[in-house]
Amino acid sequence: MIEKKVKELLEEPIKEAGYVLDEVIYGKEKAVNTLTIVIDKEGYINIGDCVKVNEIIDPILDQADLIDESYVLDV
Repeated sequence: MIEKKVKELLEEPIKEAGYVLDEVIYGKEKAVNTLTIVIDKEGYINIGDCVKVNEIIDPILDQADLIDESYVLDV
């Protein structure tokens, strides 16, 4: 349920930045809540792409406040 809402929220801003939102995964990883955003584009994804998308989506997620508990964002 959270994954679907997050995907709907982020798909367009990620697309506008030139990327494709492949997958959204929310769950616990070693007792830590983790929101994983999987992106793609033509060619290769590098760390700079991940940082760019993180900077775009982090304020959107904060404002939407879809997830009650604290979590780690992983792009």
